[in-house]
Amino acid sequence: MEFFIDTGNLEEIKETYAWGLIDGVTTNPSLVAKSGISQKELITQISEIVDGPISAEVISTEAKGMLEEAYELAKIHENVVIKLPMTKDGMIALADLTKNNIKTNITLVFSANQALLAAKNGATYVSPFIGRLDDIGQTGMHLIAEIKDIYDNYGYQTKILAASIRHTDHVKASALVGSDVATIPYKVLNQLFNHPLTDSGIEQFLKDHQNAK
Repeated sequence: MEFFIDTGNLEEIKETYAWGLIDGVTTNPSLVAKSGISQKELITQISEIVDGPISAEVISTEAKGMLEEAYELAKIHENVVIKLPMTKDGMIALADLTKNNIKTNITLVFSANQALLAAKNGATYVSPFIGRLDDIGQTGMHLIAEIKDIYDNYGYQTKILAASIRHTDHVKASALVGSDVATIPYKVLNQLFNHPLTDSGIEQFLKDHQNAK
C-alpha cells in the first residue's frame, strides 16, 4: 500500500518524506491557498523534495478550461498527476488526457458507479472521499470495498486512492479492504506511530538500562 501525504505545507512534506514512508503528495485548491504561493510554484518545490506522484487539481468547470490547465500543469514535472472532478466535463477531459498519456486522479468520488466511469476512461487514480461519506451517516469503507470488487472483476488498472482520511482507523481499514493508496494528513501520519505500550516499553527499557550501570 502506498502512502501519500495530503498537504500543501512544504515543511510537513520534507519531514515526512525523510521517514522513508511517503510515496507521493496530493494537493487541492484549499491546500494550495493555505501555502501562500501559486500552485505552479508549490508543485515545483514539491517535485524537488518528493520523487513520486504529485496531484495538482484543475479549477475550471468546463472541459476546455480543464484541459488548458492540465497541459500547463503537466509541463511542471513528469511526476505531476492531474486531478479532475467527477463530472461529465471531467470525463471529457479525462478521455483526452488518457489518450495523451497524462496521469490523472479523479476526485470527489462518492459512489461505485462514479469510480466505474473513471476506470472505463482510463484514470490513473480514483479518489473516494471516505471521511465525507462517514460525515453524512454512510460508511465510506464500504465504498472502497465495492470499488475494489468492481475493478477486480474487470481487471481495471485504475488505482484506488482512499481520500478524506480523518483518523488512523481509516488507514487500517483501507489497507484491509485492499486500497492501493491512502492519502493521509500530516496529523494522522504522526498518529500512526503511536501506541501506549510502545511508549511504556521504551520507558521501562531505559530505566532498566540505567539501573544496570
